[in-house]
Amino acid sequence: MLGEERHNTIVNLVEQYGSITVQELMNHVDASESTLRRDLNILDSEGRLIKVHGGAMAKTTAYQTTDDDVNIRKSLNIEEKIAVARYAAGLVSKNDIIFLDAGTTTELMIDYIMESDVMFVTNAMTHAKKLAQKGFETYVLAGRFKSLTESVVGEETIMGLDKYNFTKGFFGTNGVTVKNGFTTPDIKEALVKKKAIEKTKEVYILSDSSKFSQISAVTFGKFDEARIITCKNVDNSFRGYKNVMEVE
Repeated sequence: MLGEERHNTIVNLVEQYGSITVQELMNHVDASESTLRRDLNILDSEGRLIKVHGGAMAKTTAYQTTDDDVNIRKSLNIEEKIAVARYAAGLVSKNDIIFLDAGTTTELMIDYIMESDVMFVTNAMTHAKKLAQKGFETYVLAGRFKSLTESVVGEETIMGLDKYNFTKGFFGTNGVTVKNGFTTPDIKEALVKKKAIEKTKEVYILSDSSKFSQISAVTFGKFDEARIITCKNVDNSFRGYKNVMEVE
C-alpha cells in the first residue's frame, strides 16, 4: 500500500471508530508498528487527526465528562430530535412492554405514540407523568432522583429492573462511536441503561447527529447491540452500518 493511500485509510478508520490504537491499526493496515507511528505523527502535523498515547483520535471526536442540564438540552437540535422521536413512536406496537429511558428525545417520543394498549416502565419522572396523562399503564422505577437529568438512578433502580422483560426499549445517549459504543458521563445512569438493555428484546438508541463521534466517560452498550435511530445528516463514516437508521 502506497503512503498516501495508507494515510487515507488510517484517517478513514480513525473517523469511523472515533479513536483507535496502533495495535488495532495493524489489524487493518499492512504496515509495521514503527511505520504506523510515523504515519500518525505526519497526519497529526497535517491536522488530519489527533495523535494520542498509543494511537489516535478523530478531530471531530469530543470527550464529555459532565451532563448538561436537561433544560438546556431540550432546546438543542430540536428539529432532529422531533424527527427521531416521531419515527421511534411508530415502532410501538399493541401489547408491547416498553422501557423508556430518561432523556429529551425519549420524552418527545411520548407526544407521537398512537398505540394505546402498551405498558411502560421508566426511570424518568417527567416521562411517567406525561405517559400517565395520556392514559398509558405506567410504572416508575424506585431509586435516587437526579435533578440534572430528571432521572432515577442507583442500586435500587437496577434491582427494580430485574422483574421485567421488555419487548422494546428506547434509550438516550451522550455519545456514539463504533469503538466505544454508547456512552454517558454518569456511571449510575450508565449502569441503569446497561441493565435495562440486558432485559430488552429490541433495543433502540435515539440520537440526533450531534452525538456521533462523541465519547463520554462510561460505556453502557456496544455499537452493534442496538438499532440507532438518527437523522439524514449523520457523519458519512457511520453510513453503511445496517443498524444505523436515518430518518427524515
